[in-house]
Amino acid sequence: MATKVYIVYYSTYGHVETLAKEIKRGADTVEGVEATLWQVPETLSEEILGKMHAPPKSDVPVISPNQLPEADGFIFGFPTRFGMMAAQFKAFIDATGQLWAGQKLAGKPAGLFFSTGSQGGGQETTPLTAITQLTHHGMIFVPIGATAGPVMFEREEIRGGNAYGAGTFAGDGTRQPTEKELAIAFHQGKYISGIIKKFKTGSA
Repeated sequence: MATKVYIVYYSTYGHVETLAKEIKRGADTVEGVEATLWQVPETLSEEILGKMHAPPKSDVPVISPNQLPEADGFIFGFPTRFGMMAAQFKAFIDATGQLWAGQKLAGKPAGLFFSTGSQGGGQETTPLTAITQLTHHGMIFVPIGATAGPVMFEREEIRGGNAYGAGTFAGDGTRQPTEKELAIAFHQGKYISGIIKKFKTGSA
């Protein structure tokens, strides 16, 4: 039976979604892994999103909390809001109370990826504060450390992502994930999916 990896994310302007798709590409290289992309529900009205100049949502299906136990592990992604996960993703996590009560997610590995507006906008505090959500569910946080290799030590250009997971800088919205940021995202998908598979099957 395939190892099910759910890549669950919220994306306002598409930056996190771009990372999510690259993470899935990496996950798809792991034999025996079935990776699926999911969006969490939007909480803002179309009127508000229009005033924010947010593009229309993609056709990636929307997940409900009660679908989470079907997965063997997760890679969660979201933009930052003042150094923490966006309210849309927090609202989704807040709706998992029944899963918490039954410990339905306990023991499942989970990784994190993220987007911030600037270098000082929460590239470390966003995943750091998100770990508390995993902790209360008894999930096992899987960072990538420096496993992506030389790209993790890049100093010649601005690059998002760190030991916690893949990341990008959105800037004013026009900047898109770079080749190096996408390389880290691809690695994260492959790396964490391999670990999730080991947890399920006991083999690489």
